[in-house]
Amino acid sequence: MRTLGIDLGDKTIGLAISDPSGILSQPVKTVRRIDIKRDMDAIKHVIDEYNVVKIVIGLPRNMNGSIGPQCEKTLQFADTLRGTIGLEVVLWDERLTTVLAERALLEADLSRKKRRKVIDSVAASIILQSYLESRS
Repeated sequence: MRTLGIDLGDKTIGLAISDPSGILSQPVKTVRRIDIKRDMDAIKHVIDEYNVVKIVIGLPRNMNGSIGPQCEKTLQFADTLRGTIGLEVVLWDERLTTVLAERALLEADLSRKKRRKVIDSVAASIILQSYLESRS
């Protein structure tokens, strides 16, 4: 039973996948956003490839817990995803995940160019791992 983690941005979507036992998360890829149909097609492709049964989307709340414009976009995207894909979609607090991803990539001594290519999928992996750990 695999779970898909999503870090939604305005220009890219970071994707991560859990192992079949639902214990570990790993980055899969970053999708460049073009339009909503292509976004859904790219996500559907990963869902089919990995036999995903649940989706976790990072919810970018403000530091005080309130909902801002980016959070509203994520809520709309989650609704579209539910209607298009038909799987359970869980919204998960993602505050500071991009900062954690950036730190991890800096510690791995990746160049700025390489970090830019993988940061969103690493952030998705951190979101998903946080969700998986909360369930155990």
